[in-house]
Amino acid sequence: MEIFEVWPLALLIVVALLGLVVGSFLNVVAYRLPVMMERAWRAQCEELKTQPFTPPAHVENGKRFDLWWPRSTCPGCGQAISVQHNVPVIGFLWLKGRCAKCGIKISPRYPVVEAFAAVLGLTTAYVFGPSLQTVAALGFAWTLLALTLIDLDHKLLPDSLTLPLLWAGLLVNVPALFTTLTSSVLGAAAGYLALWSVYKLFKLVTGKEGMGYGDFKLLAAIGAWLGWQLLPVVILLSAVVGSVVGIAMIAFGGRSSQTAIPFGPYLAGAGFIALLWGGRLVQLYQAWFFR
Repeated sequence: MEIFEVWPLALLIVVALLGLVVGSFLNVVAYRLPVMMERAWRAQCEELKTQPFTPPAHVENGKRFDLWWPRSTCPGCGQAISVQHNVPVIGFLWLKGRCAKCGIKISPRYPVVEAFAAVLGLTTAYVFGPSLQTVAALGFAWTLLALTLIDLDHKLLPDSLTLPLLWAGLLVNVPALFTTLTSSVLGAAAGYLALWSVYKLFKLVTGKEGMGYGDFKLLAAIGAWLGWQLLPVVILLSAVVGSVVGIAMIAFGGRSSQTAIPFGPYLAGAGFIALLWGGRLVQLYQAWFFR
């Protein structure tokens, strides 16, 4: 950490480069993890049907498939992407957004996610500086990004990400890195119960399910990281932004009011903002309304 204290710019450069690499990996996670989960569910169904043999969920047709294997391939021709073409952002620009073999267009989402992960890392490092808080907050931010991508694509928040995030929040606050351990435990419990209560009340009144259990677990994880004191900030931010986006999609995007909108991305965005600037937001609120 001493070298980064002497040269703060070095910290930003390292974190930015690391963010590009992590962003590339998060693209893989966002695509493959839901596929792996679906295969696991199918395998469990086969077991319930008392089939004599069920292959592991990460194996299909005798081929391994997980977050690490096989190599990334072109969605059009199936050609494995070479190392030089797989460099974050630069590889996309070098190929001009097309496959080197078949010429099919590559989604710009890949470099956008890579660049966004780098921006999240830069912002985190700038706010916390060379500290253990930066190291922990980077893991928090990038996990939230992975959850956001998966929820946008599949309306799903995997337990394999939300639960480790929750436990990590409790562990990093054993030495009170962001809040006290007591506040962290209460934040996890209050985060889960807050949305669970809304879910139960909404279902009681309308007979419909307004959100999924993954949202409860995500807010519990955020509460574990931030403490119970900042949960109102997270809930308010996510609710306001979610409402504005939902109304805009209905008014201008032709969406029906019955269309399900994933709430996870708004919770994730609010959680990241609250981690970095939650204390200041509370101070501004108190100064504005209690002058």
